[in-house]
Amino acid sequence: MPTVAGVFYAVRGAGQPVVCLHGAGGSHTHWGHLLVGLADRARVFAPDLPGHGRSAPPAPATISGCAEATLALLDDLGLERAVLVGHSMGAAAAIEAALSAPARVVGLALVGAAARLRVAPALLADLAADPAAAIEQLVAMMYPECSAHMRGPAVAEYRRDPATLRADFMACDGWDARPRLAALACPALVVCGEADVMTPPKLAAELAGLIAGARLALLPAVGHAPMLEAPAATVAELRAWLERVA
Repeated sequence: MPTVAGVFYAVRGAGQPVVCLHGAGGSHTHWGHLLVGLADRARVFAPDLPGHGRSAPPAPATISGCAEATLALLDDLGLERAVLVGHSMGAAAAIEAALSAPARVVGLALVGAAARLRVAPALLADLAADPAAAIEQLVAMMYPECSAHMRGPAVAEYRRDPATLRADFMACDGWDARPRLAALACPALVVCGEADVMTPPKLAAELAGLIAGARLALLPAVGHAPMLEAPAATVAELRAWLERVA
């Protein structure tokens, strides 16, 4: 798989460019089902953000930095405009990119997302003092009992680089786009698991309500990672929405 300007990415399909941005401590691997499920409808890119996965460091220290890295990637890929799909921290980065460069963003699909992100000080402290235990607790929050089989691989992934995971959460903490969301004019889809306790349905509804014309899709018995826990339902929501995105 290719690398451009130090950023590794997976790519599949042809058509409308769609760029998928992973969440805190994540990588392109979180989008495997979308790469396959949308390949006949779009050209789907799934990068490792700088400092994550196989991409060169450093990792951005802020959500704005993640947005700048995303726009730079569009330049490096020769994409004038693209749909941005983001999960959690990646959704915040997608929003920031659309706010700073609206002409570059065709639409926003925001998964496990909120208009503001807060991280418990205790979690940040625990990730510094005892990352192994903190990651176990974090993953238990991310995946409800119906998705408990996914916890082991998630723990193993986050334990590979706990420092970057903590830095990502520090970047998320205090990010708040609520006063600026009325400026967004592109189509938007908000996908939320009904069992998500990290960005719960009430925050997803707030986000969708602040973006003019946004559609809210709630997925039953799903936690914070719909694209991994319910890939078929997530792909179906995205496919139907993409049909309406010019």
